[in-house]
Amino acid sequence: MSIPHLFRCPISLDLFTDPVTLCTGQTYDRHSIEKWFQAGNRTCPVTMQLLYDTSFVPNHNLRHLIEQWLITNPDMNPRVKPSDSKPSPTTDMETSITTIKCILESENFEADLKVDMLKKVRGLSIESDVNQACLIQLGFFPLLLELIFQSPMNLTISNLELLELSLDCVQMLSPSSDLDSLNKILTNDLKLTSLLYLLSQGNAKIKTSLCYLLKTIALSEPTQEVAVIIGQSPHVMRSLVIILRNNADEHELASDACVQAINGLCSLEANRQNAINQGVVHGLINYLSRNSTKKSASSKALETLECLLGPEIEKNNFAKINNLIGVLVKHIFEVSSENEGGEYAVSMLQKMCCNLEWAYDEAISAGVVTQLLLLIQSQSSARAKTIAINLLKLLRLKYRGCD
Repeated sequence: MSIPHLFRCPISLDLFTDPVTLCTGQTYDRHSIEKWFQAGNRTCPVTMQLLYDTSFVPNHNLRHLIEQWLITNPDMNPRVKPSDSKPSPTTDMETSITTIKCILESENFEADLKVDMLKKVRGLSIESDVNQACLIQLGFFPLLLELIFQSPMNLTISNLELLELSLDCVQMLSPSSDLDSLNKILTNDLKLTSLLYLLSQGNAKIKTSLCYLLKTIALSEPTQEVAVIIGQSPHVMRSLVIILRNNADEHELASDACVQAINGLCSLEANRQNAINQGVVHGLINYLSRNSTKKSASSKALETLECLLGPEIEKNNFAKINNLIGVLVKHIFEVSSENEGGEYAVSMLQKMCCNLEWAYDEAISAGVVTQLLLLIQSQSSARAKTIAINLLKLLRLKYRGCD
């Protein structure tokens, strides 16, 4: 049996022995909160509110409930040691958040032990938002980033698991974290080298998690600076294209996550030319040509293509790209019923057929008329239908002009 969540101190995660309540209404073990204040903190560890009053009062009701629970669960009483078992010297270490952090920070412990500690951190993060707040307040987010982007390591089984768990924990904590630590870490050349190494040498799970981290960096206001540094790196963008083009079954999720990362990075105008130069357009076309049923990722891929090619398509000297029109026609209706993918495809086709002579014949051959009619009769957005109708009118005018 495990200790009920409400009976654990949010700081130590141990069973309350002397619960006291702050003015914020949050309860902590007396010993833990006293140490918190002695360290110079003047905030509530859970709510992060600045405390106008650091006094606390005993929580007699909670203490009574715990005592009643211990009567029916004597094995959970820390003061009672079972006679048939030896006390474990690591019991306190395993449940103390502070000790977990010390182990992860130290270079004197083996990777296997750190893996065990990271499993505890992941479990705590999953358990509650309160635990996440405590982990963030105690500095786990930058610590996890340091574990991920330390100097390139030998990717042994233990190190791979350490990286996977660290990335899992970062994903869980990042929505609530101060992301400035990402700026400090990834503007360091050595850390950027580690990112490149993991994007190229990591397994599919590591690559998937890194791509989602890159998406977070690109779409978060505090990390715009580092998103531009990453997005303008030819090596990073090339690594993403390699992930994007990998069609092995075990890399399927990594390719989908890579679309999200590229979409985020290309939302910043400063990164777009580098993306084009490093082959992102061809990588996305390759991805779309083999993925017609993944509506969400396909929509993001089409959105990115329009973002990169839209301004170029309007130029009459736009170079023909193999399979581009075929892919756009294929995705007009396949993704439009649930998201904006079809809208992006139709918008690009309209620009191409309007400005490029060769685009008309290729679109007709690919079956564009049938796809447009299906879209108009579907549950697509009003804007997508309007663009589709205008494109049909344009195709009819061009057809009459050919007579």
